[in-house]
Amino acid sequence: MCATLGVALLASLGIAGTANAVRATNYVALGDSFASGVGAGDYGNSGDCKRSANAFGPLWANAHSGTNFTFLACSGAKTGDVLNQISSMPANATLVTVTVGGNDAGATDVIMTCTFNDDQTCINRVNTAKSYLKNTLPGLLDKVYAAVKAKAPNAKLVVLSYPRFYTVPGSCAVGLSDTKRSAINSGVDALDSVLSARAAAAGAKFVDVRPAFNGHNICSAAGDYLRSLTPPIDESYHPTVAGQRGGYYAPLTAAIG
Repeated sequence: MCATLGVALLASLGIAGTANAVRATNYVALGDSFASGVGAGDYGNSGDCKRSANAFGPLWANAHSGTNFTFLACSGAKTGDVLNQISSMPANATLVTVTVGGNDAGATDVIMTCTFNDDQTCINRVNTAKSYLKNTLPGLLDKVYAAVKAKAPNAKLVVLSYPRFYTVPGSCAVGLSDTKRSAINSGVDALDSVLSARAAAAGAKFVDVRPAFNGHNICSAAGDYLRSLTPPIDESYHPTVAGQRGGYYAPLTAAIG
């Protein structure tokens, strides 16, 4: 009875509506091509950044009414580029997602080396990338995460991982050997391990997308979440529309609502 009277009193004072109102989310999506949505089409007038309307950022914003969305992710971005993106983000951001690190580690060169050389050359290139991941990338990521916190101290920071590209052994009858595919996957795992550790150190939420991509990556039975080596070449090894929705948006939503 008292609770009912209390609610009625608050309503009469115009307070209940404010108390029950959903706080608007000021969401900023930072990062590289996996965040901008390369491979998922519908790039609008975003030019070389290839910001897709089908990327996980716009999908999340559209699914959450009242969200103010700032889309800064850009194809080809490295950690230094993301620092520039951060300088353009609003200080009142309440949610920030970031996917970066693959370009710093030379992901494109790894794929090209493995595509056009023998197994051992591929393994050696992956090992070189792993050394970079261990010794250099952590400090660069720390700078990015600290810059987000400095620019938007009230924001929830969410770091998303990268998917393994291949199912090994899989259904592919041609293309890279399973040795090369396993080496590339091991490089992704090493990268995601660094991302997870640095996100934890920064007090950020880490969202691992690898489980969501299992059974949907290249050479899997479904094979619908990632593009293989196909034209346009810059969209190879990137999530499809289904990959952005099922592989990124779904685990992001499961993690933060």
